[in-house]
Amino acid sequence: MTATDHAVELVHTAARAASDKLAKQIIAFDVSDQLAITDAFLLASGGNERQVKAIVDEVEDKLREIGAKPIRREGLRDGRWVLIDYGDVVVHVQHEEERSFYALERLWRDCPAIDLPADVASHER
Repeated sequence: MTATDHAVELVHTAARAASDKLAKQIIAFDVSDQLAITDAFLLASGGNERQVKAIVDEVEDKLREIGAKPIRREGLRDGRWVLIDYGDVVVHVQHEEERSFYALERLWRDCPAIDLPADVASHER
C-alpha cells in the first residue's frame, strides 16, 4: 500500500507552507505500510519557538485553503514539538534541538521518502 494522492497533495501543500516560513530539514515519509492510522509524516524544523509557531500557523492556513481541517493539534503552547494530525497526514514541526534528540528520520528510515516539489527549499544554515 502507498500513500493516497490526497495524502501526497496535503504533504506537498504543507511542505510548501513550511518552506515559506524558512523551515529547515523538510522531509516526508510514506508510512502507510507501517501504520494503519495515517499515510504520511511530514517533518520540519524551526530554530526557535517563535519560528516553530509561525511554521505551524502557515501550514494550518495553507491546508485550510484546500479544505483540510486538523483532527487534533498537540504541543503548540510550548512551541518545541507541534504535532498536527490531518488523518491522512501527520505534520511534525520541531525545534531543532528536539529534532536532533528524537531523530524521527532514523525511526522511519525504512519507509519510502515522498518526493517534495522542486519549489520546497529546506533552509539550512
